Amino acid sequence: MDGRDLVRSMKAVGSSGAAQGLRTVRAAWRRRRVDAAALPGRGPERARVPGQVLEAEPGPGGGTLRFGRSVLRIHVAVNGAVFWGWDGAEPEPSYALAGRCPEPDPRAVLEPDKDGGWRVVAERVTIVVSRHGAVEVCTPGGVLLRRDLPPRWWEPLDGGPGRWLQRSEVAADARFFGLGARTSGPRLRDGSYRLWNTDPGAAVDRGDDPLHLTMPVHLVVADASTHLVFHDTSWDGTVTLREGAEGAGSGHDRPGACEVRMDGGPLRCWVIVGTPARVLLAWASLTGPPAVPPAWALGHHHARWGRGGEQELREIVTGYREHGLPLDSVHLGIDHTDEHRVFTVDQDRFPKLPVLAEELRQDGIHLVSVVGPAVRAEAGSAVYDGGVAEDAFVREPSGRLVEGVVGPGESVFPDFTHARVRAWWGGLYAERVGQGFAGFWHSMDEPASWAAFGESTLPRSARHALEGRGGDHREAHNVYALCMARAAYEGLRELVPHERPFVLAGSGWAGLQRYGGTWSREVAPSWSGLRASLSLVMGLGLCGVPYSGTDVGGVDGGSTPELYLRGLQLGAYLPLFRTYAHPRVGLREPWELGPEMLEHVREALVGRLRLLPYFVTLAHQARRTGAPYVRPVWWGSPRNRALRDCEDAFLLGESLLVAPVLAPGVDRRPVQLPRGRWYDTATGRAYRGPGQVVVDAPLSRIPVLARAGAVVPVRGDGGGLELEVWAPARGRTGGGLVVREPGDGRREPEIERYAVRWDGSRVVVEREGEDGVHTPSCPVRVRGLG
Repeated sequence: MDGRDLVRSMKAVGSSGAAQGLRTVRAAWRRRRVDAAALPGRGPERARVPGQVLEAEPGPGGGTLRFGRSVLRIHVAVNGAVFWGWDGAEPEPSYALAGRCPEPDPRAVLEPDKDGGWRVVAERVTIVVSRHGAVEVCTPGGVLLRRDLPPRWWEPLDGGPGRWLQRSEVAADARFFGLGARTSGPRLRDGSYRLWNTDPGAAVDRGDDPLHLTMPVHLVVADASTHLVFHDTSWDGTVTLREGAEGAGSGHDRPGACEVRMDGGPLRCWVIVGTPARVLLAWASLTGPPAVPPAWALGHHHARWGRGGEQELREIVTGYREHGLPLDSVHLGIDHTDEHRVFTVDQDRFPKLPVLAEELRQDGIHLVSVVGPAVRAEAGSAVYDGGVAEDAFVREPSGRLVEGVVGPGESVFPDFTHARVRAWWGGLYAERVGQGFAGFWHSMDEPASWAAFGESTLPRSARHALEGRGGDHREAHNVYALCMARAAYEGLRELVPHERPFVLAGSGWAGLQRYGGTWSREVAPSWSGLRASLSLVMGLGLCGVPYSGTDVGGVDGGSTPELYLRGLQLGAYLPLFRTYAHPRVGLREPWELGPEMLEHVREALVGRLRLLPYFVTLAHQARRTGAPYVRPVWWGSPRNRALRDCEDAFLLGESLLVAPVLAPGVDRRPVQLPRGRWYDTATGRAYRGPGQVVVDAPLSRIPVLARAGAVVPVRGDGGGLELEVWAPARGRTGGGLVVREPGDGRREPEIERYAVRWDGSRVVVEREGEDGVHTPSCPVRVRGLG
């Protein structure tokens, strides 16, 4: 046990009571002892580089290059994505890929290049490999986007997994984005970023790293093109980034740099080149289309912490209804479970839960239940006994069950990397589905609370199935929550086949979007925390996880009414919108904050309800295209450097630009606009981009601008669908897509396409179909005519 482990364990002693604290210390000591015996020190190592190329063997989509000390395989897929793997690494098996590796592009051919190197020319990218193993990614015109230097390995002399290093260079003007949930972005500055999912243990603030959901996926945006890089290994690692600098006058450019260090796993990666939209489309075709959440999950969620029961829950729902505040779901947390026994709700506080759930559902409110992976090691418990019978729990190398202190006692943990265990676990959700729960959010799936073993993980030597390959927790840690989300999603599809599953994972990895979304935890009650919340959501979207959001808490000792309101206004425009209250720490409900604050809160919540059809459309678009709901303002103009450096605003789909207030005392703020005409949705005033403008930002709202010519589906005053159309500039046209919610089932909805044009002095809106154009079947409101 090192000093950090000891400090964490002693904190547990002080905060959880002497008996539980001592159990925590013993668990931490055992973890260190087991790991020390099963994972001895690395000892002497041998360094290795590829050497010089000896021969090449062309194959479908590329081919194989044999070097003196390694082998490189290159595979260009039909979707334009490029794979290469060293030392015989193949695209499969992979937890990130959705199904099999895409078929090779038959047009991509391996051919000799200058100076003894080789190259593969594809439609959207050219890959050049030097005779010593450097790999260059170029545009079809030959402009260099990325240059991977020959990799290096360090391998123990007595065998075992080797660690490796990959250094890369990018264009001097390039900017880095992604790597999962990062608070320091969305643009990632110079620094090191760890790839190890970690429970933050406290409210998240700007600069906190690593967090609950890291990914070895980063997006590089430069003048020449945009490209995405995915290093497909789930081991612990670090990515160190350094932005480049362009030389002034006759000075030389300094390229940007990226250094990836991994403690193990294969050295294999995918690269996708193109526009941001094309890159995310190809990425979704590799890792799977995002799951579409139920329509109610795109509304307002609320979580109430505390030990209250059914009566308190009814009072909260009544309070929202009486004050005219929209509410779509209520989340029950760990405080509502029976002493952390998984899949069990406290029957004393919720004696008639199915009746309560049905009554709430009739009012349009859905119950969502928390689920954690820790199963209390208690003989006689149905879940524990069933897991033992299934041999479902993670074991130490000796064969003993891994136990950790989570909640009030020792717990064991299912091995979600085994298909049989996932099927068993997915069936357990039947108990809570029967109680009336409509969705689930996973907590402590990193996979354990920070107090369990002295750090947020199981013992690194713990054994996992890893889909039959076998391995230890060093490889399984980062994908543990991903596999748990898969178990829940697949189980719910079987249990409730007529509804779309709602699974909210607390952690995950590349490909999480296939099973649901995530939330970025509670953010610190500070203005820097507010910036961090936007960074988290935008970074996840650029890594392929479009459905995410941050918790918005009420006013407490570390917050102010202004900060709470600005956080609420931002959250109302994020894909997942969840608020929470906690009376024990002073986090109150909106109507307890005074009439003026209540009115501002109502405006934000009603505004979210009004935009619900637009969020439904964005959800279905994300499934088809991979494009996130929340996009950086440079999404359509990545060559605009002013937009690339803009981090305090975002695009919500193609039609809206949201400029949240992220500093105190602000009633006007500058906004960097992309090209075109933009309307302030509150005042109707028009602005011209590209360029910077100053707009009003009173306490009652944040600036939201609409693109000229946009068709935005909204909820009308009567509750039906209405089209809000923003007039295009004179002499120009517009349009947009609308997806009507087909219900919570899995039926694919129809995509409606609308065109907007001027006809003399009026704006005409028409629905385009295979048999011609038609008049819209819903009300149309044209704005921006003034």
